[in-house]
Amino acid sequence: MRKGILSMTAAAAALALGLTACGGDSGQTTTGATAEGSPQQKAGKIGVILPDSKSSARWETADRKYLEEAFKAAGVQYDIQNAQNDKTAFQTIADQMMTNGATVLMIVNLDSGTGKTVIEKARSQGVVTIDYDRLTLGGNAAYYVSFDNTKVGTLQGEGLVKCLSDKKADKPIVAYLNGSPTDNNATLFKQGYDGVLKPKFDSGDYVKGPDQAVPDWDNTQAGTIFEQMLTSQPKIAGVLAANDGLGNAAITVLKKNNLNGKVPVTGQDATVQGLQNILAGDQCMTVYKAVKKEADAAAKLAVALAKGEKPQASGSVKDPETGKDVPAELLDPQAITIENVKDVVADGYVTKEELCTGEFAAKCTEAGIQ
Repeated sequence: MRKGILSMTAAAAALALGLTACGGDSGQTTTGATAEGSPQQKAGKIGVILPDSKSSARWETADRKYLEEAFKAAGVQYDIQNAQNDKTAFQTIADQMMTNGATVLMIVNLDSGTGKTVIEKARSQGVVTIDYDRLTLGGNAAYYVSFDNTKVGTLQGEGLVKCLSDKKADKPIVAYLNGSPTDNNATLFKQGYDGVLKPKFDSGDYVKGPDQAVPDWDNTQAGTIFEQMLTSQPKIAGVLAANDGLGNAAITVLKKNNLNGKVPVTGQDATVQGLQNILAGDQCMTVYKAVKKEADAAAKLAVALAKGEKPQASGSVKDPETGKDVPAELLDPQAITIENVKDVVADGYVTKEELCTGEFAAKCTEAGIQ
């Protein structure tokens, strides 16, 4: 794992060299989400719209922080706001940002329809757009920055297979708690874990259990959905949960039925809660996406664009709706289990103080967390 993280660091360094240089004077900052550049700063303004703060803690605890740090270091004007899963607010925020002088707009769409509307309006006003983390289908953003999301799903599928093997499960029934049907990433995750698990179902080694998407990645709905799954199929032996929030919803239900730790559950995002569930033995794995590297890659693009430059992306992805290639930067995800939880702390994504509270202090020591 350390080797993997080091390779990601090297990749990020290579990416930094591949993009157009984007230095600048340090900006003056405010206590809010907006920071203004110095009077000498001639670059345009960057607007960022995050999706919510409920589906995953990462948007506010990681993405916002890392983007702010990168923009401040470059000395550019920026405005970061959160739409809190409100489609009307999402469009209103975008309009306000452009009215207030944004020349670059970076969005994490709530769905492709809303995202496409915003991107098209931005384009009509000469504002350059970046799809951050989620591709807007049919949107034709100028750039896309994310992780290899099919690989994320592959790691989840492989992780669940290993956990079921460790449990010596015989013809285990596997349930799916998929991400939001309006999120293209959820589709890619499912493609990844289906690629691993479908052959197991086809061969009869595993039994396909309930398979359901969770609207808006809503953890409360996920708990209700999984409770219904377990009622209809009490012998569920493994849960492919698309992220840590959905995984925790399933674990909460399993705890009520004294099944936590007996039924492997996957996750994604390496949240504090997800890592604590792994330390407790209730979650078998998560996927660590080094958000700082994603935020830094997106910020480098945004800063260069705001300064009127035309940076080159290292690759591209095909928009399945239009068939067009979108210039893209795709970063590499990493699987995390009890054996390498310590690496997420060592990489600085979460702190020992956040993770190793109360009952988890002893478990952190056992896991080698320094």
